[in-house]
Amino acid sequence: MARWEPGARERLILAAVDLFADQGYDATTVAQIAERAGVTKSTFFRHFPDKRELLVAGQETLCRLLVEGITDAPEDAGPVDAIAAGLERASSAMGPMNRELGPRLKAAVAASTELQERDALKSVGLAKAMTDALLTRGVPDPVAHLAAELGVLAFKRGYTEWMQLEHDEAGLAPHALAALAELRAASASLG
Repeated sequence: MARWEPGARERLILAAVDLFADQGYDATTVAQIAERAGVTKSTFFRHFPDKRELLVAGQETLCRLLVEGITDAPEDAGPVDAIAAGLERASSAMGPMNRELGPRLKAAVAASTELQERDALKSVGLAKAMTDALLTRGVPDPVAHLAAELGVLAFKRGYTEWMQLEHDEAGLAPHALAALAELRAASASLG
């Protein structure tokens, strides 16, 4: 069994998502995930404390990129424009593996209550990261929260559209930004 091959983390994520979708989250063991990924159980535990953490594997990076984009947005950018800058930064970093993983991950989450709860916590974490970044910019509390929630919805809508495309030339960013523009227009009509 290969122990030090590169890409072990990515292989573990792909193996876990496939197994979760095929046989269910509860029926999948860490040993099965490690075996399918071609690594040892100890390699699994070097990357993840348990199988639940596989679902949120990229959350820290995603939050960091969203916050960096919001922080680096021009000073005169409004809250939604700052969110757009965060979405663009984070979405631009997502590549083919993220797109390939989407449908399989969606199927695995749909089949498990525990994974659905974990996915919901991931959304809460993304919203908190964006809210905190906006608050740091001096955006008032309710506006920061609302803009961050729009950002989470836009990211999810854009990602769903992106993963359903047969061919992808442009990447995730244009889809997330288009979703944010639609949501912004929809929220203006609430008045």
